[in-house]
Amino acid sequence: MALAEAWEPEVMDPVKQQIVELTAGFSIETTPGSALKIPDYREYLRAGATVSVTFLPGSDFTDTIATAKRLKAEGFIPAPHFVARSITGKAALAGYLTRMQDEVGIEEVVVLAGGVNEPLGDFDNSMELLETGLFEAHGIKRIGIAGHPEGSPDITPGRVIEALRWKNDYARTSSADFYIATQFCFEAAPIIAWEIAIREAGNTLPIHIGVPGLATLKTLINHAKACGVGPSMRMLTRQARNIAKLLNVQQPDRLLIDLAHHKAANPHSVIAKIHIYPLGGLRRSAKWSYAVADGDFTLAKNGKKFSVDRDID
Repeated sequence: MALAEAWEPEVMDPVKQQIVELTAGFSIETTPGSALKIPDYREYLRAGATVSVTFLPGSDFTDTIATAKRLKAEGFIPAPHFVARSITGKAALAGYLTRMQDEVGIEEVVVLAGGVNEPLGDFDNSMELLETGLFEAHGIKRIGIAGHPEGSPDITPGRVIEALRWKNDYARTSSADFYIATQFCFEAAPIIAWEIAIREAGNTLPIHIGVPGLATLKTLINHAKACGVGPSMRMLTRQARNIAKLLNVQQPDRLLIDLAHHKAANPHSVIAKIHIYPLGGLRRSAKWSYAVADGDFTLAKNGKKFSVDRDID
């Protein structure tokens, strides 16, 4: 009787493998408002996924706590936002953290300055929140800070570099692990140029690149306006005249391909993973992202785009 042939695992195309590795373990975002419309996050996300909980201007922190509590109960890792300009002072920050730990028990947060023009209290930027030491004192083990590949209207490029150096220095002395979470972009070129520039300026923190989920043109434009995304916003508006190009934005395959190429070709790159902004809804964006992370997609012959091999509607 002939011996059975040895089984050999399928060898994945190198480019496809690069994309899978970049997408694997992606995090995603939700808001307390959108949470009210989601019966169960387990219908869309896999156990253990990290889910950021945004804090929009004028929000009630009680809603952030409720959303984080629900996410943890459903098997996810909540990463609530703490927004400097929306916190009145050190006592308020300590109170929020105490409540969050008493009612939920978290290990990860995202610390941001916030988009309001006038601070509500003592804090003007994320560094002032960090230097209180309250996050570490309350058992936080992972801290995300903001990254702006296309710049920020609230701070000059020179100040951005100064702040990033400060945060790198702080991270080296902190008991928590730090990472940079970026705004979403539609093109890889500004992200790559920014990543190289801040690395050359001394950044060693891993970067989680913000990627827009599946959405309609209207949804993307409205969200981009709200987030102040500059060059990407202009590019999206131009693409409204060309449906073929618009599809590349609605489905960020080209962005992932270019980022994966850059990461593979530059071993010193600190791009670590992606963070999905589900602009057109959690369900479709999550289904598409999991298909990519699982390698269930087909690359075009020219290698410049791909299509997932699952029904995501």
